[in-house]
Parts: sequence; structure tokens; C-alpha cells
Amino acid sequence: MTDVLTGIGAALWLGILTSISPCPLATNIAAISFLAKKVTHPFFVLLSGIAYTLGRMATYAVLGFILINSILGIPAVAQFLQKYMARALGPILIITGLILLDAIKINLPGLPFSQKHHNKLVEAGAPGAFLLGAVFALAFCPVSAALFFGSLIPLAVSHKSGVSLAFVYGIGTGLPVLAFAVAISAGVRSLSRWFHKLARLEYYMRIVTGAIFVLVGIYYTSIYILKLF
Repeated sequence: MTDVLTGIGAALWLGILTSISPCPLATNIAAISFLAKKVTHPFFVLLSGIAYTLGRMATYAVLGFILINSILGIPAVAQFLQKYMARALGPILIITGLILLDAIKINLPGLPFSQKHHNKLVEAGAPGAFLLGAVFALAFCPVSAALFFGSLIPLAVSHKSGVSLAFVYGIGTGLPVLAFAVAISAGVRSLSRWFHKLARLEYYMRIVTGAIFVLVGIYYTSIYILKLF
């Protein structure tokens, strides 16, 4: 039971940290703000914001579900991971931690998405907002890619109820976005100030998480690879 709760807590934290990372956070707020400009009634602003949030959540959850099921569905791969996952986890966590600490920098190509297509989705109402969230979720930044592919997927693969962790992660990515959607629909004027505060908080959260990843990775490496303990 403790192992399950730990996995759920870790997946939820990774999802929240992904959502408030600089690139996804700026994208989310810009998208919801743009949706708010296109809709006059606060209720429909909130509805579009919820649809956009659900689109992001669904994309992360489904992508994680497919990847985890694909990995565990191949017997040879599953057996290999059962044998070597503990050894691989240390280096994976160290690399992920170094990316979060900005010690390693990677560049990822963005999705080709024109302003014309963006406007069409926005004008389509809630269904368009849902698709917009789904598309933006696929535009991985280095930090979000490191958290998703370098942390969530290994955690889920090594966990007994790993597939469910992908959905928990998706929920985590949606919570901060949903909060901003509610704030924008309510007409919170000091939202930009809170955005800067959250961006500053994200920096410290990312540094602490990155340092923990590196330390845990070193611990796993010393046990399963170097055999120091």
C-alpha cells in the first residue's frame, strides 16, 4: 500500500512540476488568455479552459499508457527491464536531474503549428480548445521531456500499477492549468503578478527536484552498478 501511494504521489508531483515549468507554463497561460479574448461570457471562458486542460491531461495520460503498455507488452523487453531496470534507473535519474539543474542542455524541435490552425481550433469552442491542449502537450520542452520520458516512464515501468501512474501524471499536469483557467474566467487582474511568483517558485522546486534525482541516481548507481553497498 505504501509503495502504491508513493508511486501515485511521485507521478502527481512530476505532473505538477511539468505543468509549471517555464515553457509549458507560459504556453498554458498564453493559450487560456487567448481563449478568454475570444469568448465574452465567463462561463464559456471557464468551459474552454477546462476543455484545454482536459486535452493536455488526456494526451499525457494516453501517451504514457501507450508507451508503458508497449514496453511491458513485449516479453523480451519486459524480461530485460525486470533484470536491468534497477541498474539503468541510477544513470537515468542522474541525467534527468542534470537536465533539471540546467547542467545538461538539449534542444527539441517544436511542432509545426500555424497561427491559422491555432485560430481555427480556438473558434471551434470547447472541442477546439480540447484539441489545442492536446496539440500543445505534444510540444515537449527539455524540462517537460526529461520529466515525462526520463522520470515518469521509468517510474511507471518499474511500478506494479505503472499504467495508472500515467493517468495520475496527466491529472497533475492539468491542476495548475485549471487553476489559471478559473482565475482568468473570474477576472483576476493580478494574474501576471502570480505568474511571476509561480515562475520563481518553479525554479526552486525544479532545483530541489533535480538535486534529489541526482542524489537518488548516485545511490542506485552505487548499489546496483558499482556494488559499493
